[in-house]
Amino acid sequence: MGFLENMNQRAKKLGIIDLKLAQGAAMFFALIIAKLIPDVMDLSVWWFAGLLVICAARPIYVFWIKK
Repeated sequence: MGFLENMNQRAKKLGIIDLKLAQGAAMFFALIIAKLIPDVMDLSVWWFAGLLVICAARPIYVFWIKK
């Protein structure tokens, strides 16, 4: 079994609470990075908006459009 198949098997064991806790941990990790590298927060808000659109495109497509 390859590495990715092993990780997929492990991810299938996670429930909704586990996934949301992991999401919260990732958000707090991002906040730590932002505090450690203050130049990141000096970027224009449009960079963040562009990255938001890029990251949200596929989940929106899969959730709303793909049948």
